Amino acid sequence: MKDLRKNYTKGQLLEAEIPSSPYELFNSWFQDSLAADSIVEANAMVLSTSVDDRPDSRVVLLKDLREEEFVFYTNYESNKGKQLGLNAQCTLLFPWIGLERQVIIRGFAQQISKKESEDYFFSRPKSSQIGAWASSQSSKIESREDLENQLAGFEEKFSKEELIKPPHWGGFAVVPSEIEFWQGRPNRLHDRILYSQRLGKWETTRLQP
Repeated sequence: MKDLRKNYTKGQLLEAEIPSSPYELFNSWFQDSLAADSIVEANAMVLSTSVDDRPDSRVVLLKDLREEEFVFYTNYESNKGKQLGLNAQCTLLFPWIGLERQVIIRGFAQQISKKESEDYFFSRPKSSQIGAWASSQSSKIESREDLENQLAGFEEKFSKEELIKPPHWGGFAVVPSEIEFWQGRPNRLHDRILYSQRLGKWETTRLQP
C-alpha cells in the first residue's frame, strides 16, 4: 500500500470560476456525478455523528436538497437516529472519487415534518414500505431467518390492513454551516474551497491542501 500513487489531473477549482452560492456549485458537481460512469450512486454520502466523544460513520442516501437543506430518511430509533437526537451536529461527505472530487458538509440535523416524511414514504415501493416496519434498525437479531420471518409477518399483516408510515421512520434535514469542496490536483497541491456562513451570507476561503 505504501507504493500506491495516483496523480490527480481531472479538474481545477479556482476562485474566479466559482459561484457565490455553494448550492449552485454542489448542484453542478452533482449533475457531473450523475453523468459519470465511474460514479455508481451519486447521492451516496457518509453521515458522521458523535456522542460522548465517540464518532460513528455510515453511508446514507441524499433524497432531497431544498431550501438549503440536505435531506435523508432513516429509522429514528437506529443508532444514527438516536445519536442525532443527542447531538445534532454532524457531517456529510460525498466521495466522488471517480471525478477526483469530494464535498464535506458540516452542520446540524433536524427532523422534518411528519407530512413530508409521509409523502416520501408513500412514494417508495411497497416492499420498501413494509421493510421499514420489519426492521428494528441497529437492534440485535439472532439470525437472517428471524429477520425474514419478521418481514413475512408484516407482509401478512399489511395484506389485511391499511399500510401506514411507521411512527419511528422519517427524514432528517441537515442545515449546513460550512461546505467544503475538494478537487484533486497534480503533485498533491489540491484545490480546497471552503464556504462558511457569516451573518446569513456565504464567505469563501481557500485552504491549503
